[in-house]
Amino acid sequence: MLASIYAGDTHRLSPWLIFVAAACGAVVGDNIGFWVGVKGGYRLARRYGPKVRLDERKLKVARYLFDRQGAKLVFFGRFVSVLRTYAAFLAGTSRMRWRRFLVANAAGGILWAAIYTSAGYLAGHTLERLSLTIDLVLGGAAVLVIIVVVVLLRRRMAELTKRAEDAYRGPLT
Repeated sequence: MLASIYAGDTHRLSPWLIFVAAACGAVVGDNIGFWVGVKGGYRLARRYGPKVRLDERKLKVARYLFDRQGAKLVFFGRFVSVLRTYAAFLAGTSRMRWRRFLVANAAGGILWAAIYTSAGYLAGHTLERLSLTIDLVLGGAAVLVIIVVVVLLRRRMAELTKRAEDAYRGPLT
C-alpha cells in the first residue's frame, strides 16, 4: 500500500510492478500457509490452538466449511482481516484439495493486489495534486499555533511577573 502511494505521489515506481509483487507475494505466501496446514496443521492446532481460542469444535467447523465452501472462503477471506491470516492454514489443515485452493487463492490474491495497488496509487496521485493546498493549510495551522502559544506565554509571563513583584518587593540583593 505504501509503495503504491509513493508511486502515485512521485511516479518513481511502476504501479504494475507493485501489483505483480503484491499478487505474487499474496499467492506464494498463502501457498506456504496451505503447505504448513497440510503437513502439520492439525497437530499444531491441537497443541497450540487453545492459546488462540482454536479448539476441537472449531476445527470441526472449519473442516465442514472448507469441505463445502472452501473456494469461497479462500477467495473472500483475502478481503477479511483476520480470515486472511488463517484461511490458507485452515484450508490445508482441513485437507482442501490443492488445485481448488490454488485457483481460489490466485483469483483472490490478484484481485486483492489490484484493488490495493490502485487505491494506493490514486491516493498518492491525489496527495500530489493537493500538496500545495495541504502545505498552505498546514502552514496556516502552524502559524496559528505559534500565535496562540506566544499569546498564552505572554499572559502567563505577565501573571508570573506580578506574583514575583508581590513576593519580592524592591531590587533583588
